[in-house]
Amino acid sequence: MGDSTESETLIKVPVSELTLGMFVCAVDNHGKVAIANAGRIRGQEAIAKLVKNGIKHVWVNAQRSSDCCGLKKKTIVPPRPSAGKLVPSRDLQQTQAKKILGEAKHLIRKVLSETFEGKAIEVAPFEALADNMIEAVLLDADALKCVSALRSKDAYLLEHSVNVAFLLVTFGKYLKLERETLRQMAIGGILHDIGKIKVDNEVLHKPGKLTQEEFEHIKLHQVYALEIMAETQGLSQTSKDVCLMHHEKLDGKGYPRGLKDEQLPLHGRMSCIVDIFDALTATRCYKEAMSPAAAFKILLSLTPFHLDQGLVYEFIRCIGIYPVGSLVMLSDGRIGIVWESKGRDALHPVVKCFYSLKHKRYIDVAMVDLLKVDLNIDRGVSPGSLEIDPTPFY
Repeated sequence: MGDSTESETLIKVPVSELTLGMFVCAVDNHGKVAIANAGRIRGQEAIAKLVKNGIKHVWVNAQRSSDCCGLKKKTIVPPRPSAGKLVPSRDLQQTQAKKILGEAKHLIRKVLSETFEGKAIEVAPFEALADNMIEAVLLDADALKCVSALRSKDAYLLEHSVNVAFLLVTFGKYLKLERETLRQMAIGGILHDIGKIKVDNEVLHKPGKLTQEEFEHIKLHQVYALEIMAETQGLSQTSKDVCLMHHEKLDGKGYPRGLKDEQLPLHGRMSCIVDIFDALTATRCYKEAMSPAAAFKILLSLTPFHLDQGLVYEFIRCIGIYPVGSLVMLSDGRIGIVWESKGRDALHPVVKCFYSLKHKRYIDVAMVDLLKVDLNIDRGVSPGSLEIDPTPFY
C-alpha cells in the first residue's frame, strides 16, 4: 500500500465520520502514528477494525482520497515540518516508485509460483497494487519512468510485467482514460504474460532466432493464458483483453484468436504497442537494450497492418522521443540520463551527465538544462554500446 509522509497535507477525521474512499495514512494514538497498510477505505470491515482497536481519530490525505468524500472542503491542518534535512520531492517520489516496484515484483513472483502449482489467481491483491501504481503515476510519471529504466537480466519476465503495467497506466493517463479503466489495464498488464510460466524455459530464454516449431510452442503461452483467465474469478473484461490481445494484429494475422480491426478495442491495441516497446528497450541475456528512439522507428514500421498508426504516434508523444530515464549523448560528447522533461519540448530536457565518450571515463555528475546551454542531444544510446553501467546514477 502507499505510504504517507510528513510533507503531505493531512486532516484529522473521527473514525465515526470515515467513509469509503478516504485515504487513511496514520492513526491518532496520543499523537500521529504511521501505519504500514495505508490506503483507501474500501469496505466497512476496515472501519470496524479501527473501532475494535479503540482508535478514535485517524489522519486522512485529502488529495489522495476519492473526490466523492468531499474532504477538500474541510479545514486543512498544516503539515508539521520534518526534523533535519528535507528530502527533495523528486527523491520522495522515486522512493515511493521503487517501493511499489518492489511490491509488484514480490506479488508477481508469488502469483507465478502459485499458478505454476495449479492454484487459481486472486484478483484482490492485484487491484490494490494497480491502485498504488496509478497513484504513483498520477503523482509523477517521470519518477516511475526513471525507476522502470532500471532492469534486471535475471528477472526479465518479472520486470517486463511490471513495466508493461506502468506503461499502460502512463499511456492511459495521457489519453485521459477513466481511472477505473486505468486500474483494470494495470491488472491486465501485470498478468499479461502469465501463460509463459507453462512454456519450456529452454525455448523461452533461447538466444537467437526460434525455429518454427519453437515459435509455435511460445505461442502456446496465450492458450495457457486463456485457461488461467477462465479460472480467475473477479477479473474484468478489460484486464482479460490486455492479457489476451497483446499479440493480436490489426490485419488478423496475430494470435491466439486472429482478431482484426474493430474486434480489437482501444485497450487491446494499446497493449500491443506497450508490450513491443518494452521488449525492444529491455536488456536480455542475449541482446542489448534498444534506445527508445530506435524502438519508436520499429513501432512505426509495424503500422498500419500490425499496430494502430494513430495510437503509435500518440504513444511516442506520451513517452517522448527521449523519455525520462533513457540514455543520450550530447553534442559535446557527454553521456547522460534524461532526468526531467515535464513542461518542456522533447528536444530540451534536463540531462544528468556522468560520462565522457571523448575521454572514455566517468566525470563529475552535472545537471545540464538544454534550454539554458548551447548544446543539443546528438542521439539516444544504449548502455551496452558504451560498455558502461548507468545504474548508480539513477
